[in-house]
This record gives sequence, structure tokens and C-alpha cells, in this order.
Amino acid sequence: MTIPHISYIFSLASMSSSSSSSSQPKTLRIGIIGFGPFAQFLAKTMMKQGHFIRVTSRSDYSELCTNLGILFFRDMGAFLESDNEVIMISTSILSLSRVVESIPFNCLKRPTLFVDVLSVKEHPKDVLLRIMPEECDLLCTHPMFGPESGKDGWTDLTFMYDMVRIRDQPLCSSFLHIFSSEGCKMLEMTCEEHDRLAAQSQFLTHTIGRILSEMEVEPTPIDTKGFQKLVQVKESAVKDSFDLFSGLFIHNRFARQQMKNLEVALEKTKEKLQERSKELQDPIISKF
Repeated sequence: MTIPHISYIFSLASMSSSSSSSSQPKTLRIGIIGFGPFAQFLAKTMMKQGHFIRVTSRSDYSELCTNLGILFFRDMGAFLESDNEVIMISTSILSLSRVVESIPFNCLKRPTLFVDVLSVKEHPKDVLLRIMPEECDLLCTHPMFGPESGKDGWTDLTFMYDMVRIRDQPLCSSFLHIFSSEGCKMLEMTCEEHDRLAAQSQFLTHTIGRILSEMEVEPTPIDTKGFQKLVQVKESAVKDSFDLFSGLFIHNRFARQQMKNLEVALEKTKEKLQERSKELQDPIISKF
């Protein structure tokens, strides 16, 4: 795991100190591509902090954006020409390549900081570095929380980030300040390390939840605490779309090994039970 840069630690400390001395952090013009529930959830806090939000999305969110006081653009070109300092990409994992390939980057008025907030990290990093203009910066992030876990605030919730290509450090720090100022645990690590760890935690949790859903596991009158937690894992997993689960598998190269590990572990467990069953049925052993 990458240890956070000392310079960035001092940067956060400086921002915290200046904030406490009543100086205001930089107000950002943030464009968002993809305005589903997760992006809406993040945007509300960004607006609360005073940032200006513009949105473009495949679905028509014009009425919602009007109610929130956000500018909505149906045309991607017009969205890019609206002079955003930061463009946050919040598409589905499966649609990312198609969306990025459709962006008319020639419409950008300035070198822009692109930020992705997807649940996998190597895939958006590779796609964006391949397609977006070289003069644009790239910050890959994963807020390790969502509308449910973050509904009462973001304090002590983990925000992972990788400063993949950053030349405008003040702009990057201003964006990260959105999360650090809300009390997030700021964790810097490479996209590769994120995906390796996420396959062991997030993907495995989703997989167990999906398996329990296929088994139609439901609460019973004699539930133990452990079983109640399993039901919660199932219910949490099925709240997310199967597209998200598919994306965690298809676009995290470490996920396939975790699936194999799960299959091997299940077979080993079955073998141990079968061996014990045979031992107990052996008449010689049963005499003892």
C-alpha cells in the first residue's frame, strides 16, 4: 500500500489550519458525467460546500437538476464548453469506455482535472489515460461509501485516491478537500493495489450476497446474530444492480482469482465434511 506523500499530509494540515482561521477553501466549478443516485449523493454535499455543479447524463435529469439548482446539459459539447475546472465521471463500470470514447475533448476550454469515482480503478485509469488529452490531469478515486452508509455524514468513512497524473496540485488539493473537510479517512494508494484489495473485500462480499440471494435466504424465527449478518449481506448486495456486480468481476483482474479461491474453499470444506462423516461411520473408529 502506498504511504501518503508527506507533502500532501502537510497540504491537508495547511488546509485544515486555514479553514479554522475562517479563510474559505476554493470554490470549484465541477462538471459531472453520469448523474445516477451515487453522483446525486455526492453532488448534494458539494453544493452544500458552495461548489458550482453542472451535469450531463444519458438519462434526462433536467427536472431534478432544476429542483436542486444545478445546470443540466443534454449536449455533451455544450457541457464541455461550460468551462468546468473539474469533470467527475460517475458512469457505470460497464459503460465507461463507450462514454469516454464519445466525449468531444476538442470542446474543452482549458486543461481540466478529470476525476473518476468508479468502484474499480485500473480500468478507468487505463481508459482515461488512453483517450483524454495529455494536457488534462487525472485523479482516480473511490469513495468507499454511498447514499446508505453516508446518509448521516462522511466522518471516518474511507476515501481512496491515486494522483495518477497531477500537475495542477492546488486544484487537485481543492477537490480532495471536499472529502477531507467532511471527515473522511483520506487513503492514498495505487489503482492496482486498490483493485487487489477490493477483490478480496468488496467483490467477495457482493459474491457471497448474490449466492445467498440465489439460495433465497430469508430471516427465520430462530436466527442467530451471525445469520442476521448474512441476511444483511444478501440484502445489501441485491440493492446494487447486477451491472455493478458484473463490472466488479469483468473489470477487476483480481476478481477471477477470488472466484476461483471461493470455489476451491467450498470444495475443500465439502471434502472435510465428507471425510469426517466417513470416520464416524467406520465401525472400528466408532468403538472408541
